[in-house]
Amino acid sequence: MNYNNITQAYQNAERQALEETNDPHLIIMTMLDALVKSMQIFVDNIDHKNGGNLQMKSKHFSRAISIIYGLQSSLDFEKGGDIANNLFQLYEFARLKLIEDLGKGVANGTPQALEVIASISDAWKEMGKQIRDEK
Repeated sequence: MNYNNITQAYQNAERQALEETNDPHLIIMTMLDALVKSMQIFVDNIDHKNGGNLQMKSKHFSRAISIIYGLQSSLDFEKGGDIANNLFQLYEFARLKLIEDLGKGVANGTPQALEVIASISDAWKEMGKQIRDEK
């Protein structure tokens, strides 16, 4: 079994597990983890003149944009109020930086946006630990 087949099998198993879960917190946490990973791969591959991989850059740009859309779409502005609005703006910031950097071919703003998203992901994981500890 080659590396691509192993990776595909893992992704299929992860996708199936998420589809079967009723835990919205776990779904968001998984989306945030995937977003951080895709943004980092995008940054690492944006400059094809210095060893970046055009295919990886494009794939992970598209993946990051799709995940951001999913995160923004999942926000409940009525229940979430200011927190939901702030998260939307942070996700939008990340989306815009990805698009800007793609157009310029240089990772200028995406690393900063990646730090913001990683902070959100870390906070989300910490909330999950607190929720599990309360149960």
